[in-house]
Amino acid sequence: MAILRHWVVSIADRIEKYWSDERKPILVCNGGLSVSGLQHVGRLRGEIILVEAVRRVLEDRGWKTRHILVLYTQDPWKGKDAQLKVFKDANANRYIGWRLVDVPDPYGCCDNWVEHYWMDFGPYIKDFSEDVEVYTTTDLYRMDSMKKIIGEIIDRRRSVVEVLNKFRGRNPFPDSWMPFEPLCENCKRIDSSEAIHIDLDSYRVLYRCRFCGYEGVSSMENGKLYWRLEWPAIWKALDVGFEPYGKDHATPGGSRDSCIEIAREILRFKPPFGIPYEWVGYTVKGRDLGDMGSSDFIGFTPREWLMVAEPEVLRFYFLVNEPMKRVVLSLDQIYRYVDLYDRAERIFFDVESLDNKDELLLIKESYLLSTRFNPPPRLPFQLPYLHAVLLVQVLPVEDRVEAAIQRLKSTGILNYELESWEIDKLKVRLICADNWLKLCAPDEFKVKLLEYIPEDIARNLDDRDRYLLRILLDTLSVCVWSEQGIKDAMKSLTSKLSRSDQEKLFKSLYLILFGKPYGPRIAPFLSLMSRDVILSRLKSAVEYP
Repeated sequence: MAILRHWVVSIADRIEKYWSDERKPILVCNGGLSVSGLQHVGRLRGEIILVEAVRRVLEDRGWKTRHILVLYTQDPWKGKDAQLKVFKDANANRYIGWRLVDVPDPYGCCDNWVEHYWMDFGPYIKDFSEDVEVYTTTDLYRMDSMKKIIGEIIDRRRSVVEVLNKFRGRNPFPDSWMPFEPLCENCKRIDSSEAIHIDLDSYRVLYRCRFCGYEGVSSMENGKLYWRLEWPAIWKALDVGFEPYGKDHATPGGSRDSCIEIAREILRFKPPFGIPYEWVGYTVKGRDLGDMGSSDFIGFTPREWLMVAEPEVLRFYFLVNEPMKRVVLSLDQIYRYVDLYDRAERIFFDVESLDNKDELLLIKESYLLSTRFNPPPRLPFQLPYLHAVLLVQVLPVEDRVEAAIQRLKSTGILNYELESWEIDKLKVRLICADNWLKLCAPDEFKVKLLEYIPEDIARNLDDRDRYLLRILLDTLSVCVWSEQGIKDAMKSLTSKLSRSDQEKLFKSLYLILFGKPYGPRIAPFLSLMSRDVILSRLKSAVEYP
């Protein structure tokens, strides 16, 4: 299946048109992140998954591409409340203004702040994209290509001031302003020093620190460009041809517009084609906590996602939604995203249909992109996530996959022999479900079938409870023992009951099964259990004492 009408295709078309006059032998697709704190999954959306999908389409058309990710490690540490709180040291505010790469690891397990917070993101990029080359700005400022560009900016600093002042309104830079931010070797701040004189031959800068008053000379490799200059300088140094960017840079007359003008007027090169994307929201127990944020420590990491769900589920979720649509993620709702992916897989293989042809094509193409153009040979066996959640709670831990297969066969959910790749998928699904239960599942999903009905529960069932359980026993004795069969039978039964009797029936059923008046969706749970076990439990309740 070819990708024909997806929004990713539209972006690829626009990139090809943008570079039609000077097609690059290798199109560099770039993303950028500041490692200012929690490296959350929202950062995968534009910088990793969007870029990877566009690359796939372009490479399918014959383009050669590279995917680069720049980590802004020279940026100053701001010392926000959330950043300060991760330190046990009450004097952590002394690190404010330090380069991120110089701030110590608050937990003492890594060499610095950047390494600590990168370890829950960097090693897992490969699960969401392939062949991503990671650069840090600390490394870039040591590269000859970057040094040459900085020299161009310093030599044309008066023109730089003129361009930047178009975007600074009432706070223009003076003509004498030096467009470089030195590192103070006395107090270690990179946000407080003023460059007095720059010697490009020795690549050193004379500076005065406004914070501590120190005056000295330091290597320019340790400093950084003003941020509106740093961005286009990196574009030129890495020959970037395409770059997504967060919506905060998309304002007309804002940061990206100023960088484009610097690229064209000062550095004299064609800036990359760009596309904005919306932030990813974060909810916990139904409460929207706002957009995920690194320095505010809002969200969760790729490592945490991979503990509870497959990477292709997140790839699909980001790809089926257009870049400027706000999407929200919640670990306690993980099963919903998995269900969306499983449905897309059924639609892709024409097992499930849709009347809306545009939606059908969007889902099919998003699914194909989420598989990196490598879908399975046929629709695999799908174990719904919440079924997996139930299974891991009723099966022994030892030989769980084999036990799951036997249980699924005995209950009629699985009626053929799985191939090895399907068994691998089943194993991952069970592991994810088990982790979700332990780490972030709401209490209502945590169930344990009682070995027997406790005496106090059996004794407190009244005559109406027993009557309702009796007719349920009769119903389940003859229905088809599958999720749909049980669901249909119970729907037929409850449709004849009053609302109060419906509530009474389910409360009694949950009590005799789990010892509490609530529990999982009952049809999926019952379908995974032996009919004899369930009927025996109902009979014990009805015939007590």
